[in-house]
Amino acid sequence: MKNIREHETQSGEPDAPGCAVPAAAPEALAEAHLATRDRVARSILDHGPSSAADLASRLGLTPAAVRRHLDGLAAAGLVHAREQRVHGSRGRGRPAKVFALTDGGRDAFYQAYDQLAADALRWISETAGGGSAGEEAVAAFARARLAKQGERYQDALAAAAAERRAEALAEALSADGYAATVRRVPSAAAAPAAPAGAQLCQHHCPVAHIAEQFPQLCEAETEVFSQLLGTHVQRLATIAHGDGVCTTYVPAPGAAPSSARTPGAAPTAGTSPIENGSSARRNLA
Repeated sequence: MKNIREHETQSGEPDAPGCAVPAAAPEALAEAHLATRDRVARSILDHGPSSAADLASRLGLTPAAVRRHLDGLAAAGLVHAREQRVHGSRGRGRPAKVFALTDGGRDAFYQAYDQLAADALRWISETAGGGSAGEEAVAAFARARLAKQGERYQDALAAAAAERRAEALAEALSADGYAATVRRVPSAAAAPAAPAGAQLCQHHCPVAHIAEQFPQLCEAETEVFSQLLGTHVQRLATIAHGDGVCTTYVPAPGAAPSSARTPGAAPTAGTSPIENGSSARRNLA
């Protein structure tokens, strides 16, 4: 199973200028250098595409040091630079440059056995006769798999207050390697005091490459999120579809389902809100 350090060692990528290892204790210094580079890559994984200034602030490094590590990661094919995407009106000046993980960079974080998984799902589809029957067989497998995963999260979500369930789910997902965070967003309701909803962001997906071929995995995950959270949810973006982060909108507790669709958003799941955690538990059983 690859990781960032193994990938760079195999690529033979030299240290950036100014980072030469002194003769004294070269192995220890090289190890520290790679450990910091791991932290830079992990921060991008956890927080999504980031500027050098953002990384420097999060990691307590100088911008110059961060740029050296980014240069090394880019040379190893683990990150790439692009302009920051701006939603809404764009201000004057050039957009900020941000750094995102490449497919190779994501691969370095524990993505293994992709071909085996793809072959297994393809076999399930073909054994069911292919076509729509095959797609439904894969969907049934995905639902069963995600239901088992959801069962492990039930106690944590049951113990959380309704308004903190999204955070509880993010913590459970992060423990399983999904690097999940929650961002509160203003309610779309006209009343200014309306409670805020949340965006559940998964910065890493261990099955992203498989989900590119079998979107039933993403659909089943969205259904389980709806059941666990006790409300309808809306999938806005997925890594499997080429987005930097898997993003799911979770309305505030008690909010009525909205008929409005976010442009380009995936269909909502669980359009009939589940009233409490016990309903979610029955649906996952």
